[in-house]
Amino acid sequence: MDPTYDLSSPPTHPPADAVGGVSDDAWVDVISAMDRTYAELVSYQERLESQNIELQSMRGFLDSVLASVSDILVVAARTGQVEQVSASLAARLGQPAAALIGRRVDALFADDSQPAARTALEECRSARRAVTVELQLPAHPAPMPFEVVVAPRRDDRGRVAGFVLTGRSVGELRHAYKALEESHSALKAAQGQLVRNEKLASLGRLLAGVAHELNNPISFVYANAHALERYATKFETYFDRVSDGASRAELIALREDLRLDRELRNLRDAVRGARDGAERVRDIVADLRRLSADGTGDVADFDLAEVARVAANWVLRGRAGAARLDHKGLSSVMVRGRAGHIQQVVMNLVQNALDALDGQADGQVTLTHMIAGDRAILQVHDNGPGIAPDAQAAIFDPFFTTKPVGQGTGLGLSISHKIAQEHGGHLRLCPDTLRGACFQLELPLAGHGAGQDRGQA
Repeated sequence: MDPTYDLSSPPTHPPADAVGGVSDDAWVDVISAMDRTYAELVSYQERLESQNIELQSMRGFLDSVLASVSDILVVAARTGQVEQVSASLAARLGQPAAALIGRRVDALFADDSQPAARTALEECRSARRAVTVELQLPAHPAPMPFEVVVAPRRDDRGRVAGFVLTGRSVGELRHAYKALEESHSALKAAQGQLVRNEKLASLGRLLAGVAHELNNPISFVYANAHALERYATKFETYFDRVSDGASRAELIALREDLRLDRELRNLRDAVRGARDGAERVRDIVADLRRLSADGTGDVADFDLAEVARVAANWVLRGRAGAARLDHKGLSSVMVRGRAGHIQQVVMNLVQNALDALDGQADGQVTLTHMIAGDRAILQVHDNGPGIAPDAQAAIFDPFFTTKPVGQGTGLGLSISHKIAQEHGGHLRLCPDTLRGACFQLELPLAGHGAGQDRGQA
């Protein structure tokens, strides 16, 4: 049976703007999606290339760091295998860096240090903190101890993903510390020798004063002793004639001839002069005993005015044609400390003042004692040329001196300044000095605490 066609209805055709049953809008959407996808791919590729460049730069930076560090540096995985090493470690081990990659970290160290290295890695892994351990590295040319810090590397979740080991040669540090200690010991020895030289210089000036001071009374005693010997010879001659039974007339003539009456009067004068000279020597020895306090005893109260008087007079005695010495202010000022050390300070200040006045006809040194609050103050003032302004800031520095070469060590004022500080006081230049140089020594008064526990020098 043939099919029947309905000729009354026109046939149906696809729209003219459609191809294969797909509209133009659909094609536009597909093309737009493809453009967006391509643009995203291009952007992703650019970001990837940028990150790759940054990664390469970072890798180069890390490689340069690993190549430049002087201490050993090891980057290891969580299992303990070496991932990266510094060039310094490879050089110390005498192997290329590539040969060390993949080895166990503990195998890099000496056999007797490997257990300690494994323990440090395990402790770092379990405690998640840095661990410091001393390990022996079989470095060339000889093994050397290293202080190694084992630090954890963490992932984004905070878990230990590996280790970083950094180490510094303890042997080199010990050698450096030993050299530093030897240098410090040599410096202290040199400083001690200079201080002893300064003390010997002060002692030399003191001995000059002692010799000058003792010369007069000893010479007086010596001369009187000769006179007494002469008188004794005359009296022996007279008494020998008496023992021999000489007549009265003969004895009277002998007495007149020997001038015994006059010599008897002179005998008493000679005895009195010898006694005065001996007493003068005794007083000098007593002053020396007070002056020779070496400061090794306990801190005690003492009269600053008396100590300054004795010390200044002894310095003045050792100087021929020295300046005039005056004492002003309080006659007694009790302080606490070591009298021997303060005597050394005063002697140094007076000696400097006399040096500054050398050759000056009207030279004068004035010691003034006063009290300000809980402080005793001693000022040593001379009428010499004074101290130049540019030298005042460095006047208490060690080895600084304004004296010609060979005439001063530059340690006197520095030592004196230190002694004053250790007594709880201070040594400084006097304020508002119009002429000459003036130094002011401040010390705590006795019973005011500051000097009771100090005074070490």
